[in-house]
Amino acid sequence: MKYKEVKDLYKLIFKSYDKPSLEAHIKKIIELDFYLPYSSTFFCITNTQSLTFEYVSKNFKSCLGLESEILKTQGMRYFWSRIHPEDLDKWLAALNELMEFTLNNINSKDRSKANYTWNYRFKNSEDKYVNIIQNTTPLAFDKTGKPIIGLAHYTVLHEDIKMDISASAKILNSNDEYETIFFNSYSQKLLSAGISHRERDVIRLLVQDLSSKQISNRLNISSHTVDTHRRNILKKLNISSTGELVGMLMINKNMI
Repeated sequence: MKYKEVKDLYKLIFKSYDKPSLEAHIKKIIELDFYLPYSSTFFCITNTQSLTFEYVSKNFKSCLGLESEILKTQGMRYFWSRIHPEDLDKWLAALNELMEFTLNNINSKDRSKANYTWNYRFKNSEDKYVNIIQNTTPLAFDKTGKPIIGLAHYTVLHEDIKMDISASAKILNSNDEYETIFFNSYSQKLLSAGISHRERDVIRLLVQDLSSKQISNRLNISSHTVDTHRRNILKKLNISSTGELVGMLMINKNMI
């Protein structure tokens, strides 16, 4: 896919006429970045209107071996050029579906509580395609309630790890727990399409090693209902035990 095609589709997804101020957000992020240790994660403030990165954290270079200044000066065009060509269409499809879901299914007053996750392969300084899981929280919205500025957190995983291209949306519920409200896989399914959103929530808590009683308290449902969900999950995925399920998903728990 050519750069102009990517740019046109991306700008269509995030089309807006608003130009919000980012100064306050950037100041806070710079202060936070100063104290964060070096790790396998980095974060950026992305501006979907100017196609730029307003801030790139210091860990960008330690994670990928690339200079953050290139990202700042060349913007999203440079970033897109390093996404695996086979993942570009899937990545754009994920962004489009997440935006449509947000505008059509999440009340405007609740959109600040939303959190979005997707993944793709990205070429590092050694020309190896590592896995990136991107988790984005909206920082600013336009007058229509469309999220146009986001704080993006990137986790970099080894290139040998095989991951399906997936996207999910979660929202902070009344229990201060993120609840899955959207999930789709754009390659081979990580989980069967027959798994419901509530079953995904049960799986997410099982991965945290919670008991049925603890899960029932978190989700405000009965232990009997949790056990029913657990049996249905195992049957749908054709696996024999919860332990097998947890082991299968531990490495991909951010994609549940």
